[in-house]
Parts: sequence; C-alpha cells; structure tokens
Amino acid sequence: MQRYTTLILAGLVIVLAALLAGTLIFVNNQPVQQRAIQPLAEVAAMEPDSSKWGVNFPNQYASFLKTRDNNIATTYGGSSDFSHLEKDPRQKILFAGMPFSKDYNEDRGHEWALTDVNKTKRLNLDKENPKRTPGTCYSCKSANMPGLWAEMGLEGVGKTFFGDLTPRVDSSIGCANCHEPGTMRLIVTNPALEEALQAQGKDWKTFTRQEMRSLVCANCHVEYYFAGESKYLTFPWEKGTKVEEMWEYYTEIGFKDWEYPDTKTPMLKAQHPEYEMYTAGSTHYNAGVACADCHMPYVREGAAKYSSHNIHSPMLNPQRACGQCHTDTEAVVRRVNLIQEQTYKTKIAAEDAIVDAINAIKAAAANPNSDAALLEEARLLHRQAQFYWDYVSAENSMGFHNPEYALKILAEATNLARQAQMKAAQAANDPSLLQTGTYYQSGPSGQ
Repeated sequence: MQRYTTLILAGLVIVLAALLAGTLIFVNNQPVQQRAIQPLAEVAAMEPDSSKWGVNFPNQYASFLKTRDNNIATTYGGSSDFSHLEKDPRQKILFAGMPFSKDYNEDRGHEWALTDVNKTKRLNLDKENPKRTPGTCYSCKSANMPGLWAEMGLEGVGKTFFGDLTPRVDSSIGCANCHEPGTMRLIVTNPALEEALQAQGKDWKTFTRQEMRSLVCANCHVEYYFAGESKYLTFPWEKGTKVEEMWEYYTEIGFKDWEYPDTKTPMLKAQHPEYEMYTAGSTHYNAGVACADCHMPYVREGAAKYSSHNIHSPMLNPQRACGQCHTDTEAVVRRVNLIQEQTYKTKIAAEDAIVDAINAIKAAAANPNSDAALLEEARLLHRQAQFYWDYVSAENSMGFHNPEYALKILAEATNLARQAQMKAAQAANDPSLLQTGTYYQSGPSGQ
C-alpha cells in the first residue's frame, strides 16, 4: 500500500510539473498585450516635435506649453527674464575675461530654451575665429539633440560649430529629451549622462520609476564641461558627484574654462548642478522625494490625473507642490524664505571675499618682487574658492535643494578666498592687500 501511495504522489508531481511548464510556454508565446488606450498617432523614436506627442497626451502637452507663459519671478529666481549681472554687479568682476561677464540671464521655461541660447551674447559665431562656439552648447537646449547624438555621437556634435548646427536644431526642449515613445517610460537620452553613470558602475535601466523621476532631470540639470579639442560633453563624476569630488577630478586632469585676466588664475565655471546638489544627502532626497514630485506635481482634470509639465518653482504653487506631503504650506513657505535668505547673504559674503582676493592677487602679480611660489598658492586658492561659490550660485534653488550642504560649500568658499587674499599679501609683502570691502572701491559706481 505504501508503494502505491508513493507512485500516486510521484505521478501527481509529474502531472503538476507538466501543467506548469505548459502554462509558462503558453503565456510566453502569447502576443504582446497592447495598451488599454491605443495611441491616436504613432510617434517616431526621438521625434523632436513635441506637438506630435501631444496628440496622444493632450493634457501633458497643454501643461507643457504653459512654460512659455509662466515668466514669473520668485525672490531669488523663478522664470522671469532678468540679468544676473544687473542684479548682482559683483559677477561682472567674478567672470571677467569670459563670456558670462557679457551676458548672464536667468533661465526661463523649457519652451524658451532654444530661443534664449540662440540670442545670448555669449555665442562666438565669427567664422574667422578658431574658438567659435561649439555645437555642444545646444546639448541642454533642444529636443533635436537625442537624434543628433544618435547620428553624430558626442564627438561629432562637439566638432561641429554652433552656427553650422543651427539649421538642424528647430525644437526647444520637449518630450524626446525624457521619454521613449510608445511606452512613454522615462529614459536617459544624453550619452554623457549614461557614460558618467557607467564610470560609477551604475546602469540607469535598473533604476526604479521614482528614481527616474529625478534622473531624467540629470540629462541637463548637472555640472559638465567640454573635454579636449572636440569639445566632448563630459560630466565630471568619475570620483563622485559632490563638489569636493568634482574639484579633485578637475584638479587631477588640469582642466580650466578660462584664465582670469591680470591674476592669471586658471578658472572653472560651474554650470547648473541641481541634480548633484539635491542627491548629496538632502533631507527630501533621503526621504525618497523626486524632482518631479515638487516641480511637476500631479493634477486632476475631471477623471484624468497626470503629472503637470508646466515645470517651474514650487513656490509659485506651494499648495499643490508642497501640500502633497505638508499640511501647513504657509509654514513651509516661511521656512523656504528663511533658508534662501540665509543662503543668499552667505553667498554675497563669499563674493565679497573672492573679489578682495582677486584684487590682492592682481596687485601681487603686478609687483615684480612678489614671491612666485606664494603667488601661485594664492591663484589656486582663488580657483577653488570661486568654483565652490559658483557651484551654489549657479544651482537653481538658492540653497533649498540641500540647505546644510550649500551653506557648508559657501563657508568654505569664503575661507579659501580669505586664504588667497592672505597669500597674495604675503607674496607681495604688502599688508595693505589684506583690506576688505574692495568690491565697493573697484565695483560699479554706487554699488
């Protein structure tokens, strides 16, 4: 009897295994299920015209178009069209000798990205000038770029001059910069971002959807530089994404964006490191909050719920942006104002210290009796101080994306600048170079 029982059980196991195998084979051989709602129009891969995507996703597209009209200023930024050089004339001194001293305007909405880059005074389109603006400058300005990168590669785009690439760039930032058509999943479209992640041993395809709701912003909102003669778009993330790690990277490769006039300091220009600042251990990031949660909050229109693509400062609609998590939005706004005010005052203190350092180094460099070694130390301190200050200044949150870290960076920038000023005074053996407040002597009249 025991033998029959064993045979029966073995037979049942075999039958169940066969049924399971058959079921798996059946399921795997079924045709791919289509979406519940079929698209009204087929959209080609990397299609730069966002209006074609809008046929299938009218709510998202309609909200995206509002980025053209939300030209509203916040206390320290927003989307209004103003000049940072006019608002803070110190920056004319800080960026002397490079294009940002000629034109440095606030970023407007995504719909304006292409218009604004084409009209900036920072462009050099002189065909007789070997230092003409490279096509790489279109990287974060157009939905045409994913297709051009696929066709030309990062090197091909970098080797093509800006003006020569212009006829092929006709669409501002749009759907193709973040989405894959058909599935509409969030994807990395910038090869420089993919290469930077690979250098860290990361594969974006393993990221969760919530992580992708921040990572797609890193297609553009990051620190970067143009490497080599081909102006190859590169993120300095090989050693990490904190400012200290990027500083170490730039120092190791000996990179400079320009040489500061009269001081001969090899300078770095920070871009817009929102992603790096936010992901460097900020409170919201550690809590799992994505960029899109605050800058693209969910909205409802009738039965439809979707992420608003009218991307702008959460301070323009704190009830919707912050109210998803915080019940007292008035208290949140007060806290934001306090953080940004504190960051701004600390930023200005750093600027004053850097300007004092610049003037001291200029004087020491003009003195033929200055100690060359000490003067070189002063230059390197100036280089680091200004990069640290600019890292916070160019980052579009006035410290709120990571308050503690932003203040730490600015405090270090001020410290480094004062050390640079002291080294310059020692190099020239001139104590008068230690005076402070020299911006008000060398800056624009009345400032």
